[in-house]
Amino acid sequence: MKLLITYLKTERHWRSATGLDQKRFDKLLLLFERAYLDLFSQSIEQRQDDCPEQPCLNTYTALLFFTLFSLKSGLTYDLLDLVTGMNGSSAKRNQDLGLAVLQETLSVSGYAPKRNFRSSEEFQSYFQKHKPLIVDATEQRTQRPQASAYQELMYSGKNNPIQSRP
Repeated sequence: MKLLITYLKTERHWRSATGLDQKRFDKLLLLFERAYLDLFSQSIEQRQDDCPEQPCLNTYTALLFFTLFSLKSGLTYDLLDLVTGMNGSSAKRNQDLGLAVLQETLSVSGYAPKRNFRSSEEFQSYFQKHKPLIVDATEQRTQRPQASAYQELMYSGKNNPIQSRP
């Protein structure tokens, strides 16, 4: 991998590349390793012995770093290829693997948000025990109204600023 964790020399580098400082990364790494073992019942080294090719990410540290970097940077798989030296399909596979382990890590440690509720009562009881829920719905899509009078009322004017001028 071209991108190495050893390049991260300052806390600013750590935060810009992973979203975490080094201390938090190291704590997450311990949980990440346990979650990997729970998910696959094998260490990363044992699983890679079965691979026909030489793996790009051969340690827990490299996998976690790559996963966090790919999420933080928002690069396409082709650009991850350019930055890391692995091809686009390997970048996708490795990101999917890292995300699965990270999701397991956060779920087991109690940091993952609950995403599914069986009923509205379960949803309400869950959030009575937790901090207030804030939903940012400013950019929600909406069905365009068919009635022209209602359509005018709902029009924000953002799409064509020239028409909204007096």
